[in-house]
Amino acid sequence: MGSPVLTAVSGVEVPLYTVPVLGIELGQTQITVVGVVLIGMLLVGSGFFSSSEIALFSLPTHQIDAMVEEGKRGAAAVKSLKEDPHRLLVTILVGNNMVNITMSSVSTTLVGFYFDAGTAVIVSSLGITSMVLIFGESAPKSYAVENTELHARRVARGLKVVEKVLWPLIVLFYHLTNVVNRLTGGNSSIESSYVSRDEIRNMIKTGEREGVLDEEERQMLQRTLRFTDASAKEVMTPRLDMAAVSVHASVDEAIEHCIESGHARLPAYDDSLDNVTGVFDIRELEGHDEFSELEVADVIRPTLHVPESKSVDDLLTEMRENRMHMVIVMDEFGATQGLITMEDVLEEIVGEILVGDEEHPMEFVDDTEVLVRGEVNIDEVNEALDIDLPEGEEFETIAGFIFNRAGRLVEQGEEFDYENVTLRAEQVADTRIQKARVTVEHAGDDPVDGDPPVDERNPD
Repeated sequence: MGSPVLTAVSGVEVPLYTVPVLGIELGQTQITVVGVVLIGMLLVGSGFFSSSEIALFSLPTHQIDAMVEEGKRGAAAVKSLKEDPHRLLVTILVGNNMVNITMSSVSTTLVGFYFDAGTAVIVSSLGITSMVLIFGESAPKSYAVENTELHARRVARGLKVVEKVLWPLIVLFYHLTNVVNRLTGGNSSIESSYVSRDEIRNMIKTGEREGVLDEEERQMLQRTLRFTDASAKEVMTPRLDMAAVSVHASVDEAIEHCIESGHARLPAYDDSLDNVTGVFDIRELEGHDEFSELEVADVIRPTLHVPESKSVDDLLTEMRENRMHMVIVMDEFGATQGLITMEDVLEEIVGEILVGDEEHPMEFVDDTEVLVRGEVNIDEVNEALDIDLPEGEEFETIAGFIFNRAGRLVEQGEEFDYENVTLRAEQVADTRIQKARVTVEHAGDDPVDGDPPVDERNPD
């Protein structure tokens, strides 16, 4: 520390330390002042590193890309740092630990001028810990959380300088942590590029609760997320509900059939629905003056045949590229399962489009009970009642779920329980469940075990 100089205090000789700095002897008072100033600077450094960690790692990649595109100052430095998040974390931790350890050493030395060694360690530890928690951690991180983007751009250039100055230490610890991660089976990747779908769904729900989004906006956003995961089988009009016309029918007969079914387009088949050869469209008849001698086969347009597992997102792109308004859905054996129109795809995003006196597929009785058509997707029922009915590989609709629970054909009026939900086959015709009543039981009711597919109320 330096050479002690004895001085008399109340008749007792007390050592007064002096330290030569650039040839100048500093007394105890001067040393204390310099130490306090140094601790203050190190405290600022601690706040810089801790707030940098919060700001930079709270900033999503898409927001950084937007900042760079807008040409904001410091955005390029932020993007450069975030390209290797593991290296960025090592840089921040090395810098932060260096300033905190140095701060602790300086404070212990200063307190040692006035107290014995044991007391000095205790006083220094408590004092520095308190200051670091308040001024080096809590306050800077709170500011960084409130001003994430601005603060990230402010500190990015400083971190680039630190990265260059501490390059040897950063490289050393960068590789050491990679080795430790490999030995422990850990993963050095500390962040993903974008938020997950579940996080987006939670943000949408939070947005509605906070009044940022109304209910219709929330539903559309959630349907858009579900849209990319949907398959052709989930969206299609099933074979039993298909209206179609034979290719051997006359055009006049086909027009009459279109009017009766309420559709301007109908799939045209040869012999059976498993052999759909094209689409009959009334609007394509404008160029024909006489229909009496024409058959449907003379005026149909080709269509696409797609597997039932095809993504609706990919299907929409394919329909637009080929300018198709109707496609036929096939199963794995090549049999016709149903059809999909552009309207069906659009309804996955904007919701049901009702025509004339068509009934809504889901009618609310009250907040805990709905009447739904059998072909309604389970996801829509879950969303409407905030429940969690599962989907299976064999079914996606509420009717399919009820059949799966029963394990047999269902009669009208039968009820089935799943956890806190009761499902009633409200309307059944020709073995098909046309309408179902879904009721959520009150929280106090005892749930029924939902594992075996058995009708608890009507056992065979």
